Amino acid sequence: MFARRESLGQYIRLYPVTTAIILIQLLVMAAMEWYGSSKDSETLLRFGAMFGIPGFEPEPWRYVTSIFVHIGFQHLLFNSFALYVFAAPLERMLGVWRYAAFYLASGIAGNVASAWLNSDYYIGAGASGAIYGVYAAYLYLSVFRRDLIDYQTKQTVWTIVIIGFVYSFIIPNVDIYAHAGGFVGGLAVSALMTLFVKRRRRREGWDEPGTE
Repeated sequence: MFARRESLGQYIRLYPVTTAIILIQLLVMAAMEWYGSSKDSETLLRFGAMFGIPGFEPEPWRYVTSIFVHIGFQHLLFNSFALYVFAAPLERMLGVWRYAAFYLASGIAGNVASAWLNSDYYIGAGASGAIYGVYAAYLYLSVFRRDLIDYQTKQTVWTIVIIGFVYSFIIPNVDIYAHAGGFVGGLAVSALMTLFVKRRRRREGWDEPGTE
């Protein structure tokens, strides 16, 4: 599932939302570097990063914009690679609009958790919360929709999640709260989407002529 063998043209056609997300991240990074530096606090805040300052509340729009802002090229490349490889299959499973809503909801959930649980001054940015939401969706599907997730994919996702959370704890300046919040948000949204689809199918089946 995670072997990317598509050409660039095929990838763009098959995964338009993931392509757009990666492109937006690249453009935002280029603009930040042109303006100042993606590692400069003032530049990050100007371009929509989250922040925690005692006595101040971040503007609501930052919960969305910060998903597309990254701190340094290494941060950008790591998250863009994860999106390119792991997020693409979920876009095909959910469809364009559901996937876009899922991605944003997971990213926002990560930012909400980060803002709520970080007690000290911080600046937060990056797609990691949304990406952990993607991992959570695969784990949810591996339990409740085993027909969609093969054993090898399940093992790969478990390995990535475990290593990712260990990495989040031992590496400094990694926002574990955003990762955990995005993961929990991804599980919750996956459950809600599954419930919605089941109810819709049941309703459509009930409304079909000849059904009882």
